[in-house]
Amino acid sequence: MSARAARVALVVVAAVALSGCAQIGYLWQSTGGHLKLLNAAKPVDEVLAEPGLAPALRERLELSQRLRDYAVTALHLPDNASYRRYADLGRSAAVWNVVAAPELSLQLKTWCFPVVGCVGYRGYYAQADAQVEADELKAQGLETMVYGVPAYSTLGKIPGRFFADPLLNTFVTSYSEIELARLIFHELSHQVAYASGDTTFNESFATAVERIGSARWLAEQPAAQQERIRTQSAQADARRDDFRRLTMALRQDLDAMYRSPIGDDEKRRRKAELIERARAEHAALKAGAWGGFAGYDGWFAGINNARIGVLAAYNAQVGDFERLFERQGRDWPRFYAEVQRLAALPAAERTAALARP
Repeated sequence: MSARAARVALVVVAAVALSGCAQIGYLWQSTGGHLKLLNAAKPVDEVLAEPGLAPALRERLELSQRLRDYAVTALHLPDNASYRRYADLGRSAAVWNVVAAPELSLQLKTWCFPVVGCVGYRGYYAQADAQVEADELKAQGLETMVYGVPAYSTLGKIPGRFFADPLLNTFVTSYSEIELARLIFHELSHQVAYASGDTTFNESFATAVERIGSARWLAEQPAAQQERIRTQSAQADARRDDFRRLTMALRQDLDAMYRSPIGDDEKRRRKAELIERARAEHAALKAGAWGGFAGYDGWFAGINNARIGVLAAYNAQVGDFERLFERQGRDWPRFYAEVQRLAALPAAERTAALARP
């Protein structure tokens, strides 16, 4: 670890310890894990100059830089050092997040940190550590989920190239072209606007930018490239849309039921019925339109409130942000300015204003 990185680690440790938001053990793994990730990164230009660089990695790194430029020139996203370096972490995820929710509620448990506020997840740089946390929460009666995260944003809060978010092996070569575009646009969006403690607002905003921005990028590519990408992604996109519709409908039904005045035993019975209905609908899709695709099997096998709650955070307000983009004349700077204004409002006012037709 460099001397500069060590100094930053001490500053972060002091800030969080004084805030009382995390135990020292968690803090050290978080700070140390992030600094190791940053230390592993090298400028993309240096990586591209390496002899013997795998062709697939070279192609994707070159694409990533074109996407990064497009994010600035067309989408008016921040022009900084983010995603101008690359790191191979030697693992399948950047971090593993733990999420948890009560048995009869979709309200995610939250953890509080400096800068980002309170969020509905806790990240670990080792999967085993995340599972230990999940097991402890489960012993307290909560429903839990551990999932790998390919990338995360530091919100652009720390200046300097060393601290900028890097490209990672966890997504650069494994993601399709359109998926890579979506991820870069999504993560950069978190640097534009961020409402402290409002995960649904933040993630739905970034998802809306990801969808609108990637659709625009694709529409501007040569016709042959557009056709190839659309053909490659058509099935996956259709399955993703089906999955969203199914799971969001399940979320709405469960949330309404949990909020109803019926007793807990009846809620448990109806919860089981709704989950089994969702599993049956998934099985029908898998046997029919999906042609046997098994990629969502694990999710449906382990359905619980934590899984449903975290999905809602990424999708619940996307439609509201898309309508806001239209109301702002599809003008990116105007759209971002309005989102920033909303992010500064109290939570209830923010949600009401965003939901306006």
